[in-house]
Amino acid sequence: MTMSISAVILAGGQAKRMGGADKGLQLLHGKPLFQFIYDRLRLQVEQISVNANRNQAIYATAGLPVFGDNLEGFHGPLSGILTALERADTDFVLFVPCDSPFFPDNLLEKLKSAVDFHGVSIAYVHDGEREHPTFCLMARSLKDKLAAYLASGERRMLQFMRQNEAVSVDFSENKQAFTNINTLADLTYFNQQKDFSGFIAK
Repeated sequence: MTMSISAVILAGGQAKRMGGADKGLQLLHGKPLFQFIYDRLRLQVEQISVNANRNQAIYATAGLPVFGDNLEGFHGPLSGILTALERADTDFVLFVPCDSPFFPDNLLEKLKSAVDFHGVSIAYVHDGEREHPTFCLMARSLKDKLAAYLASGERRMLQFMRQNEAVSVDFSENKQAFTNINTLADLTYFNQQKDFSGFIAK
């Protein structure tokens, strides 16, 4: 199936486990986390934007389109995903969280293959132990269903996906590539590493 695909870096959360700091702007080896994401994403897709609800001007200095959630308040990643689907001019949108800078170069390839093979509207990552729903490829056509889901008061991402016949895609061969930087302690740890060869997918 021929499909057009764009990508969105999800950086719109409150980052409570990071003391409320803007997670995507935290420095890893002197570079903002979202920039790590962009540098890996641009190897896989051309059209990339950032979903951020704070410090939008700072994100925009990278030369990427930046947009906030249309829903007021912080409603979790599905709110940013809904806005992205409403803005999209592509058939599908690839979503990647801003706190996981080591994801594999074949992320889009494998998710797209799963969507094609199963004929579904959502594919997301499973690392062999854990599900990672914010790493997903989702059809723009789901925007109305997602809007209704959020309007009902629901916020659970995996539940929405399961209700819409999502498929999980096995990335167990690159489990370490989905390591995320959730806390300031995590950030300190990774800043102390000389390189990330043990985490970046081969």
